[in-house]
Amino acid sequence: MHAADGSCCGHAHDQGPRHIYIYSPAGAVRDKAGFKRGVRRLEAMGHQVEIDADALSSHQRFAGDDATRLAAIERAAASGADLALPTRGGYGLTRILPGIKYKAVAKAIAGGTRFVGLSDFTALSLALLARTGATTWAGPLLVHDFGRPDDEGGVDDIMLDCFNDLLSGQGEGAGWQMPKIGLREDGKPAVKDFYISGGATLWGGNLAVLVSLLGTPYFPQIKGGILFLEDVGEHPYRVERMLTQLLHAGVLAQQKAIVFGQFSEFKLSSHDKGFKLQTVIDWLRSQVKCPVLQGLPYGHVPTKVMLPVGAPVSLSVEGRDALIYWGHVH
Repeated sequence: MHAADGSCCGHAHDQGPRHIYIYSPAGAVRDKAGFKRGVRRLEAMGHQVEIDADALSSHQRFAGDDATRLAAIERAAASGADLALPTRGGYGLTRILPGIKYKAVAKAIAGGTRFVGLSDFTALSLALLARTGATTWAGPLLVHDFGRPDDEGGVDDIMLDCFNDLLSGQGEGAGWQMPKIGLREDGKPAVKDFYISGGATLWGGNLAVLVSLLGTPYFPQIKGGILFLEDVGEHPYRVERMLTQLLHAGVLAQQKAIVFGQFSEFKLSSHDKGFKLQTVIDWLRSQVKCPVLQGLPYGHVPTKVMLPVGAPVSLSVEGRDALIYWGHVH
């Protein structure tokens, strides 16, 4: 179940074809080749892929103007698809949050459409949770995950396993092994063994997007939750500054655990003098009473698990092995 780079746990896959709706709620698709590759791969897996009329629209840096992207979300909700998958993230959802018809999206989710995404999708995911309590899934994007070129490794196997688990409704959890850098000076894990039984709300996503919602009606008020975080291109001092905001706002003190996913594509400088991401995590551990976990295989990286945002989950840690479990959701 556990692997250094993560794994999903579920039953044997029901590999029947699924209806997947592709839409663009945020940034414009510039990588047309990646878009076509992603669609082709999903079709090769036997799925019926429906492409939104404005999936390749472009207005400034966005996939169409605000009204165009709001309409795309409405069509995704009305599609009756098994899964609604954004082409990409980028930026664009926070500015249209007041115009989203949340009840319609929540009704689609209750009817069986799973809304999945990453990065900027965090805005839609958390706003939906705050407004309706509906569960979405932190997971892949079309272009960056399914459209990944073969010479860069193609579609990641673990991500694909988790994706298939989700499509078949059989996903039960995600396990991973925390890095050795999470050890104390005496060699013992920085996190003691613990178990949080099902009932803690799993929530989170992209740190920068999440923090941008603080103080708005689109920020979920989660007490006793498990908060997971990831980001890309953010220097550790900026990560710490965002965490400080969550800390001072009282958000972190209300959580049962904080889980760090992957923080990728940043550059340290000579000015840092040893200040790095681990410095930030160690500092955070001195500021909060709850466990702070590392190494969750999720973020702007090829290997990623699927996570049910808004669902009650269990969390266990034994040594370096961690497991988030939501088998009781199905």
